Amino acid sequence: MAKSDGSPPEAVAKLASPERIAAFRTGLSAESRAAAYLMAKGYRILAKRFRTPYGEIDLVVRKRNLLAFVEVKARASLDEAAYAVTPRQQQRIVAAAQAWLMAHPEHAEFDMRFDAMLIAPRHLPRHLLAAFDAST
Repeated sequence: MAKSDGSPPEAVAKLASPERIAAFRTGLSAESRAAAYLMAKGYRILAKRFRTPYGEIDLVVRKRNLLAFVEVKARASLDEAAYAVTPRQQQRIVAAAQAWLMAHPEHAEFDMRFDAMLIAPRHLPRHLLAAFDAST
């Protein structure tokens, strides 16, 4: 049976599969842990899960005159999380950051950085400052 919007049942099943639901919940939990960690380090959260046609930014944070666009990765180990921030994904985050800046021009003159927060079970979050740059 098709969903009321006309999508085929396999598409509906894929969206609601237990694996996808678990991954979504893990991502939300990781983003919450990352946000709490950053706030404890003196950052102010300006945006969470900012979506654009180009991609999504997990966290936009500010500390004094610095704006950081933060990609949060949760994996079984911190090393796996670090390798999960691919060059293609970095390009999407940079494009999404440009969209965020267009929507928030009051922050255009701030220093900017692209960070990563690595989350793994039984480890403190690892904050990678300047994990990549806009030229990637």
